[in-house]
Amino acid sequence: MKIFITGLPLEVGEDELTAVFGDFGQVKSLRIIKDRETNQSRGFGFVEMPNDDEAREAIKRMNGGDYNGNRIKVAEAQDKPNTGGGNAGGGFKRNNTRERSF
Repeated sequence: MKIFITGLPLEVGEDELTAVFGDFGQVKSLRIIKDRETNQSRGFGFVEMPNDDEAREAIKRMNGGDYNGNRIKVAEAQDKPNTGGGNAGGGFKRNNTRERSF
């Protein structure tokens, strides 16, 4: 099960967070999302645990808890919706009557 965590203190590292979730069971993967330019934590991340029961217990026990002074939210990650894409930043739709200028 993939878990979403938000509200992480910016100084928390992946090794520390892996150890915390490891108290509930095996951690398959963990990633704290970082800013591309500064490489600083953005305060959220994802944990993947192979055992769903252990993952649910981690969610239940950690959600809303205090982590180094921050109240964290922990929940099952939702799959990113497929929006059909293909229109990345262009702003043009198929039946658009505007002409494109380059």
